[in-house]
Amino acid sequence: MKEWCIPKAGAEFVAAMEDVLEVYQRPYDPLCPVVCIDETNKQLIKETRIPCKPGEPEKIDSVYERNGVADVFMISEPLAGRRETVVTETRTAEDFAKILKYTSDVLYPRTEKIILVTDNLNTHTTASLYKTFKPEEARRLAERFEWHYTPKHGSWLDMAEIEIGIMSRQALAKPLADIESFKEQVRIWTIKRNSECRKINWQFTTQDARIKLAKLYPTIL
Repeated sequence: MKEWCIPKAGAEFVAAMEDVLEVYQRPYDPLCPVVCIDETNKQLIKETRIPCKPGEPEKIDSVYERNGVADVFMISEPLAGRRETVVTETRTAEDFAKILKYTSDVLYPRTEKIILVTDNLNTHTTASLYKTFKPEEARRLAERFEWHYTPKHGSWLDMAEIEIGIMSRQALAKPLADIESFKEQVRIWTIKRNSECRKINWQFTTQDARIKLAKLYPTIL
């Protein structure tokens, strides 16, 4: 489970916060979609079954076996009610770079620009593209995105976190034994949620922030 907190007042925080909030107020534009990306992981747990005689109830040992970790990237377009998920076994700079390429060239190949919202994780930079691809390709991909970062300690402003929370409750609450079952569970959830065209009704605006989070803003005398 992810936790979020609001830090002490500071111009750096509110500047990044207002930047993201203004992005969320833009009207829907299919040629310049707002896309939020985030990732999470889950411990894979293999339950140990106790041998039993025919006719006896199945028994499961209280001690379980850890079976690695699965990571899932969430690519969410809130205004369109669309999301894509990609399961990996790691979440390195190379993984993030490949997610950006997938977003650009597979999910949104015909858009003029992708308005990207993501948090400040150290792999969420254009440097990851240069670590993964040749310079020409890295530059091409970097220019496909208009980058907007949530403030430090403000990843809750990334709407992809909302989708991750819903996915965690609806699809990943129970233990999963291996990466294959994890992928299948995530795939089924993604298809179902997209078929329902579930959108995120984001109502927190810059004006709301200036009232409800007034203590975060520097005092100007």
